[in-house]
Amino acid sequence: MAETPPRAGLSRRRLLRQGAVALGGGGVAALGAAGVAYGYSSKTTESEFGGEVVPFHGKHQAGIATPPQAHGTFVAFDLRDGVTRDQLVSVLKIWTTDAARLTQGAPALADTEPELASVPASLTVTVGLGPRAFVVAGAPSPVAPLPSFGVDRLESRWSDGDLILQICADDPVPVAHALRVLAKNVRSVASIRWVQRGFRSSRGAQQSGTTMRNLMGQVDGTVNPSPATEFDALVWNADGGTSMIVRRIAVELDTWDELDRGGREFAVGRKLDSGAPLTGELEHDDADFDATDSFGIPVISPASHIARARHTHDGERFFRRAYNYDDQPESGSTSNSGLIFAAFQRDIDNQFVPVQKRLDEHDALNEWTTPIGSAVFAIPAGVSEGGFLGEELI
Repeated sequence: MAETPPRAGLSRRRLLRQGAVALGGGGVAALGAAGVAYGYSSKTTESEFGGEVVPFHGKHQAGIATPPQAHGTFVAFDLRDGVTRDQLVSVLKIWTTDAARLTQGAPALADTEPELASVPASLTVTVGLGPRAFVVAGAPSPVAPLPSFGVDRLESRWSDGDLILQICADDPVPVAHALRVLAKNVRSVASIRWVQRGFRSSRGAQQSGTTMRNLMGQVDGTVNPSPATEFDALVWNADGGTSMIVRRIAVELDTWDELDRGGREFAVGRKLDSGAPLTGELEHDDADFDATDSFGIPVISPASHIARARHTHDGERFFRRAYNYDDQPESGSTSNSGLIFAAFQRDIDNQFVPVQKRLDEHDALNEWTTPIGSAVFAIPAGVSEGGFLGEELI
């Protein structure tokens, strides 16, 4: 049987033209409706998402007071044996120059994939120095390792480090590109010790300013100092820098799942749906730790997480900028999840440590959460054009 000949004049170009005509009528309306249904808008442009830049130069490093982006990668480095102060300074100068360009949507000086730098999506790069970096520099260290806590089960693969990069953006591509560029350009002097990748809700998924939720389902970070009004007293040092603690906290979701909703709220001290304290209605209502029920039992347990974590005075507060992680499960479990807990404060000993000691002594959540990584870094002040990060410290 002979094949049916193709229709005369039918071509890819004609089909595309006819499709465009069809869209000119009802097709455009259908496409618009689908865009609304999936959360997109025909008015969305690159300048609204992807093209945003966070200023790099200034009194403070970006990535701390900056509204948290959706994707965060924390990378610790070990300085190689025999590295000199001059070589450390070279690393900091390279990172300063390249980060200043990448965060503004420009390729690094030796960028082999410059196209990946064109959409920064609010990229920030925050640089920190661990205690050993100051030994190499021959300068006194403003930070020291945390004391040991009974709940810790620390693993070296997630702990310590001589240098750190916190790289954050609303898109994972500029994060990955910045990590690649910044790491390979200093590989003769420093090697990667660990990499921790985390995430929060994507940009636009929730109203701006919404408190994140961790993978236990709870609102995480309600009582946090305001960057606009409280950072000068609680976070920034006199020179514009701060200190950073990175704690990797594993969460036993498989056993957390076995706890009913009332038990979860009892352990946390907050309602899971709204994030409100058990004595309130709204997330930011003050918790009443003295309130009791008809039997005289505290409504918020003294062992609950919010009771143990609350500050005893204003100077004991610190700023939390955490990210969830969800890695490949290890054998015998269905999840390998938790929190990359980043804390920023002026004084670790007087702000972070007292709170952590109370949590260590008795926190109802300790049954499901275990710190498996810990590292401490000094975060240099921001930098003006022509300077380099860490200049005032080393």
